[in-house]
Amino acid sequence: MLKLIKTPSFIRYIYPSLIWNKEKSRKTIYLTFDDGPCKDLSNFVLDELKKYQAKATFFYLGKQVEKYPKIIERCINENHQIGNHSYSHLNGWKTKNKKYYKDINKASKLINSNLFRPPYGRIKISQIKHLKKQYKIVMWDVLSWDFDENTCAKKCFKNIIENTSSGSIIVLHENEKTHKKVKEVLPKILNYFSSKGFTFDVL
Repeated sequence: MLKLIKTPSFIRYIYPSLIWNKEKSRKTIYLTFDDGPCKDLSNFVLDELKKYQAKATFFYLGKQVEKYPKIIERCINENHQIGNHSYSHLNGWKTKNKKYYKDINKASKLINSNLFRPPYGRIKISQIKHLKKQYKIVMWDVLSWDFDENTCAKKCFKNIIENTSSGSIIVLHENEKTHKKVKEVLPKILNYFSSKGFTFDVL
């Protein structure tokens, strides 16, 4: 399987209406976290961000928000940003549009945001056209591969530091599968880029 870490420029060219990265003139990085809230990991992530006065954007699943409402409340209170990642993590390529939109709308009742990130990064052209009326659709330019069981924490860290530059949008995940890796990698990311003069901000 081809593991794309840095999003190729031709993909960004094909889908120019999607957000792949941010302004490069500022020495700023944009950490994003998908699939949360996650019981223990989410509070760890928020604690680590606080240590570095770092801000991040969290693309939450509606079904997880229902389980852990206090975590999303804490996230907002600490001036982080939230986004809609659907209710039940449907694959846009494999889901009929009507069902896909219904799932996103269900999540929107729990997640008040104009940002949307498609689960798996998979979304049809027709879905983009429809959702653009209501959302800014956010993708990424650096994928850590923390979700892959064959990618260790050390490799995730390497993937990030070798491919990140000013304006990069980095993806990490908050779920049981990534729990140990993120706990190891996140403090290193925050320390590494902070020491090089970068700041971390919301999108």
